[in-house]
Amino acid sequence: MATLLSNSEFTGLATEAQIAKTMQALEAHNIRAVVFETSEEARNYVLDLLPPGADVYNSTSRTLELIGLADDIEHSTRFQSVRAQLYAFDHETQRTEMRKVGASPDVLVGSVHGITEQGEIMIASGTGSQVGPAAFGAGMVIWVVSTQKLVHTLEDGFRRIREYSLPLENERVQQVYGQDSAINKLLIVNGEVYPGRITVVLIKQQLGF
Repeated sequence: MATLLSNSEFTGLATEAQIAKTMQALEAHNIRAVVFETSEEARNYVLDLLPPGADVYNSTSRTLELIGLADDIEHSTRFQSVRAQLYAFDHETQRTEMRKVGASPDVLVGSVHGITEQGEIMIASGTGSQVGPAAFGAGMVIWVVSTQKLVHTLEDGFRRIREYSLPLENERVQQVYGQDSAINKLLIVNGEVYPGRITVVLIKQQLGF
């Protein structure tokens, strides 16, 4: 694990030139892109984007946990936390209800595993719970992403997911659930039809995996 954590190819922050190129590609694909120096700036920006009274689903994300957004969303009184609703269900007998509640929130907030310089966004998942809302189900999607996740090409993104993200996620899942993780679902977002639906919030700090 120490080798993984010290691999600068996957943990080093992107250069200013790479950030600018990636943001330009995202904007060309109808995806809003903003960048912040600190996680606190990004956190405040995201909170300001969330409409009062909306159903907000924060997908599992180490990045959101680290910057405090997961707690902000789950304990907010300004909007409805979908994850808080899901906690109230019986995971054995109410899976259908859980699936329906999580499928089409007003807002999905999460992170991704890679963004290429061509503006392709990559998300890997074991269950796929965030894939459906991200692709279409959510009315608004906000992804908070460290610039360490910017990659040159899709192939670099696939390697980042397989060689770096999966081992760390597998370790987390084993600790929390006592089982292995897997790349069962993989979503690649090449662009967005609806203006303003997707926002990528980049942070120039090492966050998540």
